[in-house]
Amino acid sequence: MTYLLRRFAFLFLGLSLGLPLAACNQAQNTQPPPLEGAAIGGPFQLVDKAGKTVTWDQFKGRWRIVYFGYTYCPDACPMDVQALMQGFTKFEKAHGALAAKVQPIFISIDPARDTPQVVGEWTGAFGPRLLGLTGTQAQVDKAAKAFAVYYRKGTVTPDGGYLMDHTRIAYLMDPDGKPIAMLPVDKGPDAVATELAKWVQ
Repeated sequence: MTYLLRRFAFLFLGLSLGLPLAACNQAQNTQPPPLEGAAIGGPFQLVDKAGKTVTWDQFKGRWRIVYFGYTYCPDACPMDVQALMQGFTKFEKAHGALAAKVQPIFISIDPARDTPQVVGEWTGAFGPRLLGLTGTQAQVDKAAKAFAVYYRKGTVTPDGGYLMDHTRIAYLMDPDGKPIAMLPVDKGPDAVATELAKWVQ
């Protein structure tokens, strides 16, 4: 076999072996989102810390992270939101341009106590990028129903205090408002950052 023939055979073999690898990588990058097609998300009308009306459609064209909780939560909500926002910050440092397209949102399920000011102060403790929303009970009910979120008021203590039992999920929604994945806040900031990097484009 001449040198040119051997060279051609080597190049052909290399290309043949490379094609399946390229196809494999492409398949990994285009795998369907875990929540694709799920009936999660929908229109709502709530208010921000200044009492200004905020609607779901205002975020059209942006990726969204949505978490429902309440500011008087003694442990679960603070831990979840801390992991969420620390993970988002890690993602932001590594992918600044992409992170600029993402809006993290916290929606209160306890509007009786979570006034706009209270929600604003609470979310502010986790960073300036987290948007806190609340509203009337009817508005919160509608938003929670749209996102398939369960919540229930617990037993009221003699001093008027109570806890809220609720779903603990951080949804990642695409720019069209469609559900993509649940962010693993229970696994810590690194896992959240990795999941964001996997889907946000």
